[in-house]
Amino acid sequence: MARAKKIKLLLMDVDGVLTDGKFYYVPRPGGGMLESKGFDSRDGLGLRLAHHSGLKTGIITGRSSPVIECRVKDLGIHFLQQNALEKIQPYETIRNAAQVVDDEVCYVGDDLTDLPLLTRVGLAVCVANGDDLVREHAHFCTKRSGGSGAVREAIELILTAQGKWDAILNNYLHGERAIHLQHGEQSGQNQLPRPEDPRRTPRRSDFLHPPK
Repeated sequence: MARAKKIKLLLMDVDGVLTDGKFYYVPRPGGGMLESKGFDSRDGLGLRLAHHSGLKTGIITGRSSPVIECRVKDLGIHFLQQNALEKIQPYETIRNAAQVVDDEVCYVGDDLTDLPLLTRVGLAVCVANGDDLVREHAHFCTKRSGGSGAVREAIELILTAQGKWDAILNNYLHGERAIHLQHGEQSGQNQLPRPEDPRRTPRRSDFLHPPK
């Protein structure tokens, strides 16, 4: 709880964390395959509530998929780095852009490629069905599996530690309208300066498609 209280940036893996780790290949009518993934709606609401509560969010994943880009846009996730099998450099770029330090970052992972980040962030979270070695190096292990609300569980932990979760529950219990959950394209997010040019306000495309 002490670690969670400091968190300002939530970063996540995708496969095995936001999804159950399975890939579904659907044949295209004109040839080739279309990759499909399944996301949990509870994670989606959790991420919207995280944004409402002032948390920045981001994804660092070793794979690349248009499905991920679509989910990022839909939820208004602030940062996205795909094709990142080595995650330290993308992590440092996003951390600096978000203007936070390691102790203010939570990372949610499930496998060995996540260990370099899990061993350096302030709050390391492993999903319930994560690799055993990864679980040993996590500060918190969720009860829910990846793709089944594990990220939502991490968000609830953070917002509870920061004294924000009860207010969210009360708003819903009493039918109040103090919570405004917008789609990503309407949320006005991604207004963080990039580290290489602090005077420049980046567009969302800068993080979806970083310059080569």
